[in-house]
Amino acid sequence: MDWPTGLLGFAAGLLISVATAPVGVSGAVFLLPVQVSVLGVPSPAVTPTNLLYNVVAGPGALLRHHRSGGLRGPLTRLLVLGTLPGVVVGAVIRVFAVPGPSVFRLLIAVLLLPLGGWLCLRTLHRASRTAPAREPSPRTITRLAMAVGVAGGIYGIGGGSLLGPILVGRGMPVAKVAPAALAATFVTSVVGAGTYALLSLTTTGDIAPYWSLGLACGLGGLCGGYLGARLQPRLPETALRLLLGVLALGIGGLYAIQIVR
Repeated sequence: MDWPTGLLGFAAGLLISVATAPVGVSGAVFLLPVQVSVLGVPSPAVTPTNLLYNVVAGPGALLRHHRSGGLRGPLTRLLVLGTLPGVVVGAVIRVFAVPGPSVFRLLIAVLLLPLGGWLCLRTLHRASRTAPAREPSPRTITRLAMAVGVAGGIYGIGGGSLLGPILVGRGMPVAKVAPAALAATFVTSVVGAGTYALLSLTTTGDIAPYWSLGLACGLGGLCGGYLGARLQPRLPETALRLLLGVLALGIGGLYAIQIVR
């Protein structure tokens, strides 16, 4: 990796994480197309490289949330326990089954486009008399986290990009969901990156992460994540919900465009 590529990766990680960390999204889902289209990381190495980004970038936001007490509570434990086994299963599927990305992109677009639009509309009309949504049960949260863990292991995306909009849409406050989603993303990314590194010892192909580029992007995300988490308490719940809805629309739209291409 040359210096211009490293600086570009650092800048991409920094800018993306500042915008996404306040709502519990690691930014890896937006970094993925940058790595493929701009930085030239091949598949499937882009998946563990994205996981490596989450590993390096995660402690920035988590340190800030830990200091403010945001990581306390059962939600963090439920999400971590659910996503951990899922990410190992997803990594094995990605290496040996090599599922095509088209179906996954379609599912993400179909899920996040209406969910993001609904979050934005519901937030803008929050003053209406509509009753608040009922929070999901612990069992439902664990099952959802496991499914998201599998998807994260296969495609190297941060689980917060899926968990955040769904849980907030079910009535949970963003300030409660964001730290737990980032913690689950960090823990599963550590396990996922390690799983890919082990599988690369016994399997041919570009399976190991691009270490230098992943570290460069991650260092940018480390700084940006801390800044984003520090910014979160200064933003009202309405602004955070709108930001999460817009991010969900952006992610869904991004995958929809990829399908059309």
